[in-house]
Amino acid sequence: MSAPLDSGRAVRRVLWLILGANWLVAAAKFGWGLWSQSASMTADGVHSFIDGSGNIIGIVALKFALRPADEGHPYGHQKFETLASLAIGGLIGVTVLELGRMAIDAIVNDVHPTVTTESFVVMLLTLAINFGVTRYEAAQGRKLNSALLLADSAHTMSDVYVSVSVLVSLVLTRAGWVRADGFVALGVLLLVAWTGWGIIKQAVGVLADSARIDPAVVREVLSTLPLVKGSRDIRSRGLEGAVQVDLVVFVPPELPVREAHAVADEIEARLRARFPQVHEVLVHVEPSA
Repeated sequence: MSAPLDSGRAVRRVLWLILGANWLVAAAKFGWGLWSQSASMTADGVHSFIDGSGNIIGIVALKFALRPADEGHPYGHQKFETLASLAIGGLIGVTVLELGRMAIDAIVNDVHPTVTTESFVVMLLTLAINFGVTRYEAAQGRKLNSALLLADSAHTMSDVYVSVSVLVSLVLTRAGWVRADGFVALGVLLLVAWTGWGIIKQAVGVLADSARIDPAVVREVLSTLPLVKGSRDIRSRGLEGAVQVDLVVFVPPELPVREAHAVADEIEARLRARFPQVHEVLVHVEPSA
């Protein structure tokens, strides 16, 4: 069994665990938020449900991403994971719209939530679960080198911010500021929007083949090889943990083909040693002038 396949299955197992935790938290916050007429708590519950939807997208996407390269997809299917990250960013955008609608409704129509001791208990328990889930998912994302888990953990962390804000609104509402619920929900909207923008920006960068490695640093590596007389067209692209690099290097024109090939192999080895995230290097060797 290949390492990418093992890693992908491990990522799916993590996503199933996170899905269960997210929907448990969502049911608690959404149900209690509706009962107490709290716009911020209900919106927080919606946010948690969207967290779960993002997990489902990730699970389905990984099923495709784990397929090996084929004739129609010679570079593999890894970008399905990036598409899933982009979808999670889109879901955060939906959350922003829902938060805005409920917040404005609470402010304009002066909707007063019913704040009880149970409201605080629900929020504190779900906050603890969210925080634990975020730490666990981020750690697994780094361990498995998964952009999807890291993106989803950032999304779940936004849920932690939301929950803290909801607790603040409950305290303010109980103290007598009845419109705090709506205003806090608007503040949460900005936090969630910022998180979504970060995820979308990263995913679009991968899909648009943004450069992953500074060409100047690659030239530093090449400068340590005496037979390399120059370089051009240094390019990189790919996922954060699976970068592809291609470049053109110049060698002495009298250099035998076998030795020129050895130079290309050495370049590949040194780039892989310098950049652990590089998994493919294509070196085109040309004679120097």
